[in-house]
Amino acid sequence: MSKKHLYTSTEKMSDIICDNYSLLQVMSRFDIPLGFGDCSVEEVCNTHQVDCSTFLSVLNFINKGHSRNFIPSEGISVQSLMDYLKNAHHYFLDFQLPNIRRKLLEAFDCSSDNEVTFLILKFFDVFVQEVRNHMHYEDQYVFSYVEHLLQGERDEAYGIDKFVRHHDHMDEKLAELKNSIVKYYPANKNAYLMNAVLFDIFLCEQDLASHAKVEEYLFVPAVLRLEDDVKKQKLIQAKKQAEVALNTSDSDEEEEASELSQREKEIVACIVKGMPNKEIAEHLFISIHTVITHRKNIARKLQIHSPTLLTVYAIVNKLVDVSEVKLNL
Repeated sequence: MSKKHLYTSTEKMSDIICDNYSLLQVMSRFDIPLGFGDCSVEEVCNTHQVDCSTFLSVLNFINKGHSRNFIPSEGISVQSLMDYLKNAHHYFLDFQLPNIRRKLLEAFDCSSDNEVTFLILKFFDVFVQEVRNHMHYEDQYVFSYVEHLLQGERDEAYGIDKFVRHHDHMDEKLAELKNSIVKYYPANKNAYLMNAVLFDIFLCEQDLASHAKVEEYLFVPAVLRLEDDVKKQKLIQAKKQAEVALNTSDSDEEEEASELSQREKEIVACIVKGMPNKEIAEHLFISIHTVITHRKNIARKLQIHSPTLLTVYAIVNKLVDVSEVKLNL
């Protein structure tokens, strides 16, 4: 199998680890412990509540040598991938780098006044602090931003593109340390110990490079898609709110349009009293044309075209007294 093979959810997890033992790191950073027997990848992921598609995406991306030709366009859970990256930070800062420092101290010949030893250790400590600052920034700001995105909230003052512009490759500085030891550290009786710690530094360098590529080629594109989704959702919500506001406004206008003016109420009273248009005009000191226009508006607003129904309306709304009504049936 190895790098020519794309792992699937139906394969046994044990077969994958035996095929490429370096993928044990991927398992541990997804919080998947050993002891899974002959279970498949999907079964193991389900047991430990890990998103299987995300797990396989990271697994295959690393196994394929971080090839850009194998970058899934979908199927990645941003939350699951972010948890993976957080666990990787914990591994580097709390286990791997402190462990390398302890081995460096064991391997160094501290019996002599060796300036190279001092400089190498100082360089390593400065490097570790830079890694700590780098990962602390991601934990505190980048991941916090993404967590708000997952809740449908977006900080317009920040964006994942800002993270990309300031994303350093920590493995490059570790390579300098490794080369300094190989080229300049004087031989001593602890050669085995020094070679062992060098081996760990080589592995850490590769691991940091792999971590950076997972961030750049898997995490960043997934967050960009999430940003677009949140933006679209915001637009949809804004559109719905605008429609609700418009409908409310239209409803208010319709309600207002259905309300009779004081003049129209006076004309209704005249109509149900049996007064013709000319008499109404004389009574209210308006033209017959104006009376006719008002009658059309009254009929449109009330949707009443029957004199009987208009009379009922006038009585119910106390525009006239029953004794004043003259029905023209």
